[in-house]
Amino acid sequence: MLDTLEYVTKADLSKRPAQVAAMFDEVAEGYDRTNAVLSMGNATLWRVATTKAVGPKRGERILDMAAGTGTSSASLAASGAHVVAGDFSPGMIEVGRKRQAHMSNIEFVEADATALPFADNEFDAVTISFGLRNVVEPEKALAEFYRVTKPGGRVVICEFSTPPVGFVRWGYGCYQRYVMPTLVKLASTNDAAYDYLNESIREWPDQRTLASWLRRAGFTGVEFRNLTLGVVALHRGVKPLAAADAAQEAPAVEAVPAAAPAAETKAAEQATAKPAAAKPAAAKPAPAKATAAKPAAVKPAAAKPAPAKPAAAKPAPAKPSTAKPRTPETPPASPPETAAS
Repeated sequence: MLDTLEYVTKADLSKRPAQVAAMFDEVAEGYDRTNAVLSMGNATLWRVATTKAVGPKRGERILDMAAGTGTSSASLAASGAHVVAGDFSPGMIEVGRKRQAHMSNIEFVEADATALPFADNEFDAVTISFGLRNVVEPEKALAEFYRVTKPGGRVVICEFSTPPVGFVRWGYGCYQRYVMPTLVKLASTNDAAYDYLNESIREWPDQRTLASWLRRAGFTGVEFRNLTLGVVALHRGVKPLAAADAAQEAPAVEAVPAAAPAAETKAAEQATAKPAAAKPAAAKPAPAKATAAKPAAVKPAAAKPAPAKPAAAKPAPAKPSTAKPRTPETPPASPPETAAS
């Protein structure tokens, strides 16, 4: 295990999840005691400030990531809210379940901050204390926090930061390099793990950079305040209510392309059907020709006066008998009329 911890330090904060989780498994039992010593008692004050910033209420559902042994979760759950304590270290989760067994409204879940096993818009608030800097892709974690937060919900991050005043920053640097290693050897059973934690603090970006990450994730009203002269910073943001409207409109927008092909198909069917119906209409001129043929049948009718002349001469009736065969020419016009009807 020591080899694994040294590898994490030597790898210049590669922060591979399995290795970091193994490191925290190793220090889980004495984690709270060591934190109290290294923070010189400030850990309790930072926890109280974080709880106030979250503002938990009875009936709310709150996600507390990097919950560790559940001390921060217990502070949130005291309000009556249901707290989901998430951590990617099985060792921390095991210790936390034992220590917070008396609190029925705390639920421990093994979870990776970059791939949360929760539904969209599930929590009224999401918080993480001294854990975001241990995530290999912190901005991906913030995107996940945004996803699982309800519209109008809030995010609160408590993390080590950069003191803005020069001499405080210098003094804090000296503490990290010379005082902290000595305290770690006295309070911890695994000083290699705290070498890594110390390095991660020095490499972590300043307050404004973290604030810009939160805005980029989609949170609005982002602000921060320094605790203990900027050694720690408390960031807060809100998921806009507009996110709920966008979620409601999204299905309608997606439905438009789906309906368009159906409309186009129907139009194509109608367009294809019209030429078929047009063909019988085009056939109507044929009956018109038949109608035009009627004058041909009229000619024999015009010939009737001729039989009237030879009425006295009786041989003339032979001409009507010749015309009678033409009389049947009138019926041929009838079949086309029947077909047209």
